[in-house]
Amino acid sequence: MQRHLAAALGSVVLTAGTLLGAPAASAQVAAYPVTPYGPIAVGNTWTKGTITWYNRSVVVKGTHKSVSSAGPAYCRRTWAYTYDANGTLLGSAGSAPSDTACGTTEDFAFPVPADVPGGAARVYVCLDDGNLKDLRCDPYWRP
Repeated sequence: MQRHLAAALGSVVLTAGTLLGAPAASAQVAAYPVTPYGPIAVGNTWTKGTITWYNRSVVVKGTHKSVSSAGPAYCRRTWAYTYDANGTLLGSAGSAPSDTACGTTEDFAFPVPADVPGGAARVYVCLDDGNLKDLRCDPYWRP
């Protein structure tokens, strides 16, 4: 009987030691995909940064630069457009007017809606003249 008790006790100690030493199971959270963009340049002005792809929007974050403050025609902002897989426009948004670069370099971040299941399939990021006139736009596809 003592052998059985010793064996049972040893088994309990071994099992407890294994369970206590095992790493806890944890849920893995997948990161949202991030795509670098740019530089998208017009002359000596440019925008560059990242696009983070969410399920119903994207966030465009980066820096844009204007080399001259000679007037509004030399100012720059960044704008973006989201599209579904069929090429249908889903939304558009741009950097805040307070983030306009006029002879400066400015950081920005803004969300762009893409309110369909799975979100945007493609984003066009544009450098504009600070007055909503796109100067150059480049496409980026969801990874």
